[in-house]
Amino acid sequence: GNNPDTLISYYDENALYSDPAHRDGLIGKEEIRKYFVKLLDVYRDWHWKPIEIFPISSGAIVKWECEFRVHQEIIHEIGLDIVEIQNNKISRNEVFFDRTRLVASIEKRHRDQRFRNL
Repeated sequence: GNNPDTLISYYDENALYSDPAHRDGLIGKEEIRKYFVKLLDVYRDWHWKPIEIFPISSGAIVKWECEFRVHQEIIHEIGLDIVEIQNNKISRNEVFFDRTRLVASIEKRHRDQRFRNL
């Protein structure tokens, strides 16, 4: 959901989280929470849902789809998470998706704002 405190409650104290913006990963619940606060503030209207879940011995691989708004554009992405669980908490979550459209949309928004300020 869009509540960072609820979301982080599923994570282990020493969890590893990585995504295309943080390829080297964020380590520890507090570092991950800080990122979730910023991320969910920017993408308040995002909608995420799993498409397929593939159980593995340490957790699951989750194929998902997500929609979020960047200014006036709605972006639809499909991605994949590798989620490992220890003691009923997420110990590792590696997020993979192609963020080409997201970056292009953000860059377009910045260009448009600069042109308006001329």
